[in-house]
Amino acid sequence: MSWFVRQRQKKRAEPYTMIGEALSQMRKEAVQLVQQAVGAGRRAYVLVNNRAEGNAPLSVEGLVGMLRG
Repeated sequence: MSWFVRQRQKKRAEPYTMIGEALSQMRKEAVQLVQQAVGAGRRAYVLVNNRAEGNAPLSVEGLVGMLRG
């Protein structure tokens, strides 16, 4: 990925104070992977950063909500 593309993506996500665009497919896949790991008796870790949706803590809240059902 070029520097220019990364800069555009960064600008799109700033100022990192709200969800810029919820990535529902990404969230659904992350939840499925966590459920599979836990179902197999394994620990699961999800790495979240601001660049995905614009606000990592809010992204985590969304994932937790989906996991709790």
